[in-house]
Amino acid sequence: MTTHAKQASTKSVPAQKARFSFFTEVIAELRKVHWPTRQEALRLSLLVLIVCVIVGAILGVLDLAFTRLFLLLGG
Repeated sequence: MTTHAKQASTKSVPAQKARFSFFTEVIAELRKVHWPTRQEALRLSLLVLIVCVIVGAILGVLDLAFTRLFLLLGG
């Protein structure tokens, strides 16, 4: 079989079968994933929440400082 014939035979796979093989491959990959425990997920979620609050506070203070600075300079 020539390389051209091999390419033609792979293109004749029905699109629906290719879609289902995608989902079976996704399921196989998801089985390999290391899922966090409930405690790890809670701890990491709390860490993200704390970081968001800290960054929000820093940005809020900077915004307030720049607003007052521009008002003092004649804005």
